[in-house]
Amino acid sequence: MSHAADFLKSLAQALSALSLYPEGHNIRERALDSAFENLTDLLSEDAGPEYSFLADEVIYGNSPLREMRKWEWSSRLAQAGIQRLEFDRSTTREDLEVFVDDALALLGGVGLNTAEARQLRPSGVRWGEIGIRGEGDAVSVVETATIALTLGEEAETMRWLHQEVATGRDLPLLEVEAVVRALSVAMHGDRQMLLPLLKIREFDEYTTTHSLNVSVLTMALAEWLGFSAHDVRAFGVAGLLHDLGKVKIPLEILNKPGKLDEKERAVMNAHPAEGARLIITEEPELDMAAVVAYEHHIMLNGGGYPSFKYKRDCHSASKLVHVCDVYDALRTNRPYRDAWPSGKVLAYLEERSGVEFDGDIAHSFATMMRHWEPQVARITEDEPLPQD
Repeated sequence: MSHAADFLKSLAQALSALSLYPEGHNIRERALDSAFENLTDLLSEDAGPEYSFLADEVIYGNSPLREMRKWEWSSRLAQAGIQRLEFDRSTTREDLEVFVDDALALLGGVGLNTAEARQLRPSGVRWGEIGIRGEGDAVSVVETATIALTLGEEAETMRWLHQEVATGRDLPLLEVEAVVRALSVAMHGDRQMLLPLLKIREFDEYTTTHSLNVSVLTMALAEWLGFSAHDVRAFGVAGLLHDLGKVKIPLEILNKPGKLDEKERAVMNAHPAEGARLIITEEPELDMAAVVAYEHHIMLNGGGYPSFKYKRDCHSASKLVHVCDVYDALRTNRPYRDAWPSGKVLAYLEERSGVEFDGDIAHSFATMMRHWEPQVARITEDEPLPQD
């Protein structure tokens, strides 16, 4: 087992021991000694180990720590506000003990003034909530959630992510999860549901804006239909990545004002398969997102693309994303047509239910959008989100 996984296991033992035994008890001290020994081993091979806890997934650096998948403490730490944890070689045993005490306080629902605490006791341990990618390539550790007033950082992160993939670099899973989390926070930040949908500024930014909007709409629809919180987040990731294959399509085809010729149409129609390939090659754990990328243009009656010799059923997430994809596409100004009004789009979805779209899903989406119409906020990237 890797030193990264060894340390987390010993950290869990220390958290348990400190929650059960008083200061100075030998079991408590042995657990702390063991955790610090494992941390020392880890620091000998990595001068700045970084963990991120995303529900049941543990990210070490920028890669999932496979052997710690479904580690029970991951979701508990994340929910307590410890979504990112970093160490440096100056970390002492006392630093580690202070962190474990603070973690237990947060896990127990005790509020901490973390900024003030860190000023009073400089430490080699840094922790906080996950923010969106900043000016550098790393995800920052912050005191509070970064999503507050606008979706500018999320849009910038998606542009960066698309550029990374387009130039052959790895798909950054950590940023994908952070964007979905931030969108979810924006949706639930007030006392009632809010659907923050971005307005396109330039035609060249369509794929970025559209990806964010489809993620929001898909999570909203999944919640409306009663899916679990885990599924809602997974569907949000699938919605965010559904058009990833378009990063390989030249802009002159994506933004062509007229009808595509046969060769251009072939390039466009290849993007579902290309997106699925990019996702599953870079991150096998995102198998559902890869399936959705592949299936989101397949119609209920077997039409659409890619085409199949025999009609087959699509994944439920693909059916949700398909409806949300078409809704946002038709509601957006494109070089070859103006945006449709919402009522016309919803009528189209219902008319095509049972043919292009799953009937129950299309009707549920239309019902949801009519019910939540007052909570739909069309904003630009730097425009403040509506506040109660």
